[in-house]
Amino acid sequence: MSKLKIAIQKDGRLSEKSLELVRECGIDLTNGSRKLLSVAGNFPVELMYLRDDDIPGYVADGVADIGIVGENVVEEEQPDVQILEKLGFAKCRMSLALPRTDNYKGLDSFHNKKIATSYPNILQSYFKKKNIEAEIHEISGSVEIAPAIGLADAIFDIVSSGSTLISNGLKEVETVMYSQAVLISNSDLNNEKAEIAEKLLFRMRSVRKSGKNKYILLNAPNDRLDDIIRLIPGMKSPTIMPLAEEGWSSMHSVLNENEFWDVIDKLKNYGAQGILVIPIEKMIV
Repeated sequence: MSKLKIAIQKDGRLSEKSLELVRECGIDLTNGSRKLLSVAGNFPVELMYLRDDDIPGYVADGVADIGIVGENVVEEEQPDVQILEKLGFAKCRMSLALPRTDNYKGLDSFHNKKIATSYPNILQSYFKKKNIEAEIHEISGSVEIAPAIGLADAIFDIVSSGSTLISNGLKEVETVMYSQAVLISNSDLNNEKAEIAEKLLFRMRSVRKSGKNKYILLNAPNDRLDDIIRLIPGMKSPTIMPLAEEGWSSMHSVLNENEFWDVIDKLKNYGAQGILVIPIEKMIV
């Protein structure tokens, strides 16, 4: 049977989360030493550990079948690959930044300026849409020091917390795009590998859905059940079982984590008691 080759970043901000996702999908990696290749013992996949910037090219060329990489890297390289899924981790933004002492008056401030970046294609495309003429200097590593050493007037780079910009005397002034980890695929997988990729994607989606939801159990007065059901209808409908105490029922449902505190407050107002909230390990819908 064919094995699906998955390219992931060998180190850096995507590496740990990518490995965590693969393992949460129930895939047992027999080689944990992170050499070039790890083989799964219970699912037909192999993991290749590569530089982030190399992953789109390897997937496009068929050396790897699928890969986990930053959306910004795909946008920069424009490889012949398909984005199968946005994975929701390693979120960041791509932003323009100026020295903190500069007076920023909008995008026109970048006209005829020198801008250092490791992502020239994204920036060039953005400036073209905005009719900005600027001199773009492509550099790798430590982009944030370029203004301080006189190499550029501004930078365009990845921003997560913004602390790196602050420590280098810079301020973020324009967000060009938002990025996160994505699962990409070669555009010409054979049927067998496409079937394996679909099974893996199903597992990944189940893991991600479970992380966004909680299992909730509570005791509710029967005269408020309709209100509570409207509030937490669950995936299809909640489970309701009568309690030994007359006039009360036990209710089991699923709650989206983003709505958690608002819903809990309303449940208490409806008279719910004994509320238990439990993590969901996997969620199949």
